[in-house]
Formats: sequence, structure tokens, C-alpha cells
Amino acid sequence: MVQFAPRVESISISAIRELFEVAGPDSINLGIGQPDFPTPAHVRAAATAAIEAGEVDAYTPNNGQLATRQAIAAKSRRDQGVPIEPERIILTAGGSEALHIAIMAHVSPGDEVLIPDPGFVSYDALVRLAGGRPVPVPLRDDLTLDPAAVAAAMTDDTVAFIINSPGNPTGAVSPPEDIDAFAALAAESETLCISDEVYEYTVFDGTFRSALEGGAGEHVVVVNSASKLFSMTGWRIGWVIGSPDRVTRMLRVHQYAQACATAVSQVALRAALEGPQDIVTEMTTTFARRRDVVVGRLEAMGLSVPTPGGAFYAMPQVPEGFAQACIENDVLVVPGDAFGAAGADRVRISFATEMATLEEGLDRMETALASL
Repeated sequence: MVQFAPRVESISISAIRELFEVAGPDSINLGIGQPDFPTPAHVRAAATAAIEAGEVDAYTPNNGQLATRQAIAAKSRRDQGVPIEPERIILTAGGSEALHIAIMAHVSPGDEVLIPDPGFVSYDALVRLAGGRPVPVPLRDDLTLDPAAVAAAMTDDTVAFIINSPGNPTGAVSPPEDIDAFAALAAESETLCISDEVYEYTVFDGTFRSALEGGAGEHVVVVNSASKLFSMTGWRIGWVIGSPDRVTRMLRVHQYAQACATAVSQVALRAALEGPQDIVTEMTTTFARRRDVVVGRLEAMGLSVPTPGGAFYAMPQVPEGFAQACIENDVLVVPGDAFGAAGADRVRISFATEMATLEEGLDRMETALASL
């Protein structure tokens, strides 16, 4: 008889990916979080040149090319005013692996990890794979995570908590004072704050603040990625920043799971960080226009939706059966309970698609709503 490990039996295929199975040939997919912009031309050119020159045929150091880690350190100084030594950085296979190694290096069987509810689907699954117990913390009405709620949820078994701003699936941007409060809470409670900052550049309202700016570097691990910052989802390149002792442990997981991030993607990331940043402004301006259209249309339909301050998601409250009605009308949205029990009366809508398609998707959504 085939035996499977309980840790893998405790998780299932992401509901986001399951949408692809039900999509008809004429479906409009507003469920996937992928920017509809090409990777910047200078990034592709740098990667192509490195391939042609034979510079990316071999393994890199386990923690990644020094020049690329130096570029991340320079970005941290430029954008956050925080000095980071390259030795505190590991290049990973996207933000997904960065999250994975951060959790695997710090969570033991039975440990509790506090996660936002609703929150990104990987948080729950990765904690379970590590043998830990995810503890959902419901969000405020504006879909931000309350530091006081996190503190109240802590027990003697809590080893870490995860924050995410701008948020997926909510689009919510936490105020800087909350981010500082999370860093202070990590230091005071001697727990780990894992800060998922992959939507750092996509902020329309409010101000992005990194958890590293809170002055609790020993108790903070930051996860980031080129995927959403520079429209490089397929390149699978990200990074994790932590204190030297945490990086040492995360590197042990990384070297056996991945050996090193893909060499050509490391070159591409360096080009993205050091080259022109026009794409950042262009994407943010475009997503902000789409955000306004989506929120306006949803409110006109009579739906309640907090205005997302960043990322490219809206999460309206919807009547029962709405997500299925959308599928039947060939528009795909993600049911909110895919992100946690507190999202059960919501859906996630991605506006990372061009305006004409987005407008048609909203028309179909309105038809679906009218059918209920």
C-alpha cells in the first residue's frame, strides 16, 4: 500500500490554480496575480548577453552572485535607507522559495505561526509542510492586520508571525506605524516577524514601509521578489534578508532544495535593480487607473469593497454563489475562502490585465450578480 506523508496530505492544490481547470476557452481570468507588462527590454538584453557570452552555464554560490546581492543591498539603502550587508541576503527561486526556506528554518512540529486571514495561500500551506500550526488572525474592516490582534493571538507556542503589505489578496497597505509596531512586537516577544514585501513598488495610497526600517533586524526576515516589482514572474528570482544567524540556517535549507537560484535570472535581477526604473512608475500608474475603474464599477453594482491602496487586487463582499455565477458567465475570480475562513463572504479580483479585457470581465461579473 502506498503511504504518503501527513504533511503533504494536510494541504491541497491552490484554489487559484484550480481555476485554470474550470476555465472555458472564452473565459476572462481575473483570478491570477500576474502583471500584464513585458519584462523590461534592458533586463532581457542583459540576460541574453550573459547567455551568449557563456557566463551563466555554471552553478553560482549557494547564496547567489555577489554582484546581484550587492545590487539588492544598494536598493535597500536607496529605497529604505537601511544598510544591508550582501552576506545577509540569499537569492532564491522567487518569493515562493524565500518564504519556504524562512519557514522551514524557523518552524518545528507543533509550533504556531500567526498568519493574516484572509492572507496569501502559501502561508497556511508552508507552515503545515513544516509541521507547524497556522493560526489565522482576522483582519480589520479595512483589510489591514492589527498589531494588537497579533499580540493578543500569541501563546507560548508562537514562534513567528507573517505580515504582508501591500497585501495579497486584499490590496491593503498597512500604515508605517503598524509596520513599526510589528517590528517592535517581534523584538519584545522574541518571535520572528516574516515580512512579505513582494508588492513593495505597487502603492497608490499611503506609504510603503519595510519591516527592516523598524530597527528590529535580529527579529525580522524580509521576503521579496522581482516577479511583481519588474513583471518577471517567469524568471523565478527573489531574495530573503535576515540576520547572519538566520541566513546561515535558511541557507542550509536552500542549498539542498535548490542549490542556487538560476544563474541567468540572477543577472536579469541585477539589471532590473540597477537599470532604468521607468517600468515601476508606468505599472503603478496603470494599476491605479484600473483600480479606480474596478472599485467604481463594483460600488455601482451595490457591492461593498475597501479601496485597495496597493498591489493589484480588490476584495469585495459578495452574495453567496457569486464566484460560481461568475464561472458560469465566463469570468474567473478567486473565492475568498481560498485565503482563509474570514474571506468566505468575499472574492479576490485581479486587475493585472489590460483595460478592455477588464471592462468586459466586469460586465460579465455584473450579469453574474444579477442572476443571483
